[in-house]
Formats: sequence, C-alpha cells, structure tokens
Amino acid sequence: MTNLWQNHKASLLALGALAIALMSAVVVVPETQQAVVVRTGDPVRVINRFRPDTPYGQTGAGMVLRIPFFERVQRIDKRVMDLDMDRQQVLSSDQQRLQVDAYARYRIIDPVRMVRTSGTTDNLVNQLNPIFTSVLRQELGRRPFAAMLTAERGTAMQNIRATLDRQARQYGAQIIDVRIKRADLPDGRPLEAAFTRMETDREEEAATIRAQGRKNAQIIRAEAEAEAARTYATAFGKDPQFYDFYRAMESYRRTFEQGQGDSSFVLSPDNEYMRQFRGQR
Repeated sequence: MTNLWQNHKASLLALGALAIALMSAVVVVPETQQAVVVRTGDPVRVINRFRPDTPYGQTGAGMVLRIPFFERVQRIDKRVMDLDMDRQQVLSSDQQRLQVDAYARYRIIDPVRMVRTSGTTDNLVNQLNPIFTSVLRQELGRRPFAAMLTAERGTAMQNIRATLDRQARQYGAQIIDVRIKRADLPDGRPLEAAFTRMETDREEEAATIRAQGRKNAQIIRAEAEAEAARTYATAFGKDPQFYDFYRAMESYRRTFEQGQGDSSFVLSPDNEYMRQFRGQR
C-alpha cells in the first residue's frame, strides 16, 4: 500500500482533485426552486425558471453543471410566498383612525432582475414592505370606514393589488393577491365616538328615508283620490239620477249606522231628506 502511494502519489492527488472539482461543479436544483448562476457578480443564466404553463418534469430541474470557483448558484424559492405587513394605523376619508393588518402573496417571476435589484429574498421583502404600506394607506384613505364592511372592500383590494404589482415587477416579483386580515377602530374613546357618530348618521339616514316615504305616500294617495274622483265623475255623469240615488243611500247608511240601541229619528213626512223613500216626484 505504501509502495502504491509512493509510486502513484501524483496520479492519486490528481484524481482526488478531479473528484472534488466534479462534486463542486454538480448542482441539484429541486422543482420548488429556481437557481440563478452568478459569474463574477453578474447573473448569467437561470436554472428551472418559473413558467406558469410548464408541467412538472419539464421545467429543467435536476442536476446541472457550473464552473467551480468562478460561478456560484443562488437559489430562489419558486413557490408562492407571503408578504406580511406590520399592523398600521390608517386614516380613512371620514377621519376614522383604523388599525389595519394586511398581507400579500407574491412569487418571483424574474429571478435575474430580483438578484440585480435586491440580491436576496429577504432584501426584496424589506423593499416591498414600505411600498405595500404606502399603497394601502393611499387606497384606504380615499374610502370611509363603512366601506370596509361592504362589497367595496373587494374593489379596494383589487386596486391595492394592481398598484403594488406594478411596483413589484420592477424587482422581479408578481403580486398574486392582497387581503386585509383586520381593520379595527382603536380601543377607548375613539372607538366609542366612532360608534356614536355612525349611530347618528344611520338615524339621520333613516329619518330622511321615512320622510321621503311619507312624501311619496301623500303624492300617491292624492293622485289615486284624483283618479277616483275623475272615475266617479265620469260614471255618475252618465246617469245623474242614479248618482243622486247612490249618494242618498250612502247618507242613509252612515246616518242609521250611528244609532245606538233603540235610538229613533223623528222626521216630517215631507222632509226632503226622506225623498228617496217616498219615490221620485
């Protein structure tokens, strides 16, 4: 064994160095990651780049080669990641101070640009966080607090996502979704004052609706009575004698219905009121 080492020392050292070089040249990139090969500080190529329509097994993941000592491989997650925003105080358009918790979901779609602008994913998160906060403040600041309780909240989220996505593209990222976890009023007097103001606003709105309803009811009733009067006038105008008879019968009914028990009405036989009982003359 000693003779073998002495006789083939140079060959064995060369084989060892070659094995180490081959091991250093081989890089394994899984399906969940994309890798940027950086040569002397400049990104030169991407391994297993994200492509939305490429099925697994055909993306380029697996074993790849690099030049040892001259090229380094920076791995970047290929999956959807979360961008959590710290709890922020936002002033709504109706001057309500809201405590907002929100998050965004993003993916790296241009790893070369991400490496050049941010370097690492952690740096990217630090760059996107203040942009996310600013966009959310601007969008929610244009809306009242009540909008967060209606379907308008979805529109606000879409606007925030679109604006944040335009900014994130400059860093090689794509914003997939934005969601607000909580949007609360601060505890204490501000909360009580806000509820009181909201209650007063709702009461004023209800009073306005009731007043408008009464106005509309009066208009409808007046129009209906006018239409009824026109209908009666048209119908009775065709037979004045029937109209006279009908009015007399209505008068008798209302008069006699007012009698209580054994009440009596004493009238002269030739009283004009009893004309319909005597027959027409």
